[in-house]
Amino acid sequence: MVVGWEWDDTLFAGAAPYYARGRLPYAPGLAETLAGVLALDGRGRLLDVGCGPGTLTLLLAPLFGEVVGVDPDREMIAEAGRQAARRAVAHKARWVRARAEELPPDLGQFTAAVFGQSFHWMDRERVAATTRDLLGPGGALVHVSDLKTESRGVDGLPHPAVPYEAIEGLVRHYLGPVRRAGQGVLTQGTPGCEREILTRAGFSGPRRHVVPGGQALERTQDDVVAWVFSMSFSAPHLFGPHRDAFEAALRELLRQASPAGRFSERGPSTEVFVWRTAPASPP
Repeated sequence: MVVGWEWDDTLFAGAAPYYARGRLPYAPGLAETLAGVLALDGRGRLLDVGCGPGTLTLLLAPLFGEVVGVDPDREMIAEAGRQAARRAVAHKARWVRARAEELPPDLGQFTAAVFGQSFHWMDRERVAATTRDLLGPGGALVHVSDLKTESRGVDGLPHPAVPYEAIEGLVRHYLGPVRRAGQGVLTQGTPGCEREILTRAGFSGPRRHVVPGGQALERTQDDVVAWVFSMSFSAPHLFGPHRDAFEAALRELLRQASPAGRFSERGPSTEVFVWRTAPASPP
């Protein structure tokens, strides 16, 4: 759990409609990489813990016979259902509104459990142990995130870069200098170093894989606004009565950065850590 912060159900309030448009995609080839690493044959079961609007769940759905997404946000779960219907995979997708710490006991056993940049919001000791119990022998816990250590300049691309530093400055102007999260603040940021936690829970590993990104992306002003409102630290509810004023200021900042309303960006690489449960003992 984040030090000095308690989870509350406003963490991503109002962000669901912006998520699919605003968030950058996972690196091309992520599904193919996991299919090879996990030896998937289209018949297993996937659990996506903290699934949001189903971005990762639906990307991986073709690799499994059934996918189950769990998230505490009502709007996120509803959006996930809409996206599953749009992609014609609703027949193999189940959406459960629950906190990761309170996973329903009737979920059954899974081939793999994925955490797409969500594990840090949870009581990690408790969730790791619960997830371990839900995975079959040789099952995999997969932690997926953007690669944070790479440079993604826009040299050679046709439009200006997204002015992220200026955007964050504008958010601080409206919301204060300490990053917001739900009703609280993140004075020390979000935690890392899950190795000790997962080892204590009975997992072995991890095996690290990097799926290369770097693809050229074109982003509109509306895309960037959606990115801002999809983030926990700048979710729409945080601005209260100043939301419209903030959005107007944000759009003016973006207009000055790119009068044509177009931005260039390179897609991030995706970093994957695969942890395993013990294989079944021979008879």
